[in-house]
Amino acid sequence: MALKPGILTEWPWKSLGNFKYLLLGPFVTHSIYSFMVKEEKERDLVNFIIFPSILARMLHNQLWISYSRYRTAKGNNRILDKTIDFDQVDRESNWDDQIILLAIVLYSANMLLPGASHIPIWRTDGAVLATLLHAGPVEFLYYWFHRALHHHYLYSRYHSHHHSSIVTQPITAVIHPFAEIVVYVILFTIPSIGLALTRTASIVVVFGYVFYVDFMNNLGHCNFEIIPKSLFSVLPPLKYLFYTASFHSLHHTKFRTNYSLFMPFYDYIYDTMDKTSDEVHETALKKPADSPTHVHLTHFTTPDSIYHLRLGFTSLAATPQTSAWFLWILTPFTYFFMLLTSLFGRTFIVESNTLDNQFQSQTWLIPRYKIQYFLKRQRAAINNFVEEAILEADRRGTKVLSLGLLNQGEELNRCGELYIEKYPKLKVKLVDGSSLAAAIILNNIPKETTQVLFKGNITKVAKAVASALGEKGVQIAVSQENESRMIKLHDHVVVTSSYDQKIWLIGEELTDKEQLKAPKGTTFIPMTQFPPKRLRKDCFYHNTPAMLAPSSLWHLDSCEDWLPRRAMSACRVAGIVHALEDWKVNECGDSLFCIDKVWQASLRHGFLPLPICR
Repeated sequence: MALKPGILTEWPWKSLGNFKYLLLGPFVTHSIYSFMVKEEKERDLVNFIIFPSILARMLHNQLWISYSRYRTAKGNNRILDKTIDFDQVDRESNWDDQIILLAIVLYSANMLLPGASHIPIWRTDGAVLATLLHAGPVEFLYYWFHRALHHHYLYSRYHSHHHSSIVTQPITAVIHPFAEIVVYVILFTIPSIGLALTRTASIVVVFGYVFYVDFMNNLGHCNFEIIPKSLFSVLPPLKYLFYTASFHSLHHTKFRTNYSLFMPFYDYIYDTMDKTSDEVHETALKKPADSPTHVHLTHFTTPDSIYHLRLGFTSLAATPQTSAWFLWILTPFTYFFMLLTSLFGRTFIVESNTLDNQFQSQTWLIPRYKIQYFLKRQRAAINNFVEEAILEADRRGTKVLSLGLLNQGEELNRCGELYIEKYPKLKVKLVDGSSLAAAIILNNIPKETTQVLFKGNITKVAKAVASALGEKGVQIAVSQENESRMIKLHDHVVVTSSYDQKIWLIGEELTDKEQLKAPKGTTFIPMTQFPPKRLRKDCFYHNTPAMLAPSSLWHLDSCEDWLPRRAMSACRVAGIVHALEDWKVNECGDSLFCIDKVWQASLRHGFLPLPICR
């Protein structure tokens, strides 16, 4: 929101939420119906193409978003190292509003404006005229309107909303109050209106111009540089006709320079060109990729999880992973992508975080889904992915690699011990986070507790928790099927068929039937990587072992799987802490690190316990 919101700041359809797309319903229905029932000579191809162009624009913008986030995570050619937070993600979540607005304008112009319908595919004179209209009136009027927006009165009421994003993303380009966007739409329709009035319009030029505006907007608001310096050396005039991401990034950091739309020559003419533009451009081009001190290795979970990644849909990535009803529309693409990743996928970076502006942590993702980890025929391929990631991290000088989710499975690789045995000279240390997970679980149990119930499968973490509880004198109740694995751990382990306990420590194999038998007010504390179903509204559920990240950890603008904002899984936190403390030990196989030591170190570095959730 702007500092002092002016009139027409809010979008008129804000209250509709995702139902705002229904505004296009009458236009789209009329377009399709007319194209189907009319004879070929009477069909208006322009009117019919508007709806596919809407989908194409959304795809175009999404590709820029995903690519930009991928490139900034890698770090090479990054312009600004400042952080993007969840507030910016929320503020920029309505980037599709301007697509709906322009679609309504195009449909209306097609019906009302002479010369805007039944136009040919291509006209050369129209292309020349559109170029001149953009370079002249559009760029000129935009420059002066943009400068006016930086006057205190308009800036505080409108343009400050856009400049709230110091570090820009492609979609930052279209994040403006409604009134400001209306002016931009008027400016950008000047070429199309001119073509219609002169009867020189063509489909390629009209929709090509829309693509050009989107492309340049996205290019200019990326936080990385891709335009080579040699381009301006070979063709010097392009320096005045074609801006770069670093050129516009300076406008967001210095505010009173580089006002031009896409063609910087107006900044040269009116002496508002930032003198460091060339230097910033060259510096960004020379910036190498980041060398992470810590790598967290994860994988896909559900088929829909591709949309919840940081490289996916920003609004979904910024909320805990749940099934979204509208994703069913993308089902064919979802399973096609799943097939592609299974056949040709390779491990890739999805996120990069900085702690205290020095320590670098990256998250790498293996292109395999949860269901594939339970298939024996997939184990060899998955182990190869994990092994390659470990060796790559070792080559880069990474101190610690943490194994996330099922990458640390006992049946898959014995909690990582397989790789230590195969490569005994590895410099990178492997951490499964079991000690910290056990510490988190122990600190989630109320101090006055005298008895807990273990339900589900018994893992390395469960054994560590049971041992620590036994030393405190807490009675551990287990079911008959877990007797043989737990009874030997401590004298305080008892076999029971009762469900009266109010603290349940649960594993993966907890059944719905067992959960429904829990008494009212029971607290469920997972000891697993994946959360249980939340069937009881009269009970309390903890998240899977996790901690809140400190405020000094930057570039955290997406949720890790189902965890809340700024929460990190225990294995990820453990990997960071091991690297920060420079503990040169592996936490793999049956070995555990000191539970209390890793817990205290986590707190010392600013990580905090997660609050209980209903």
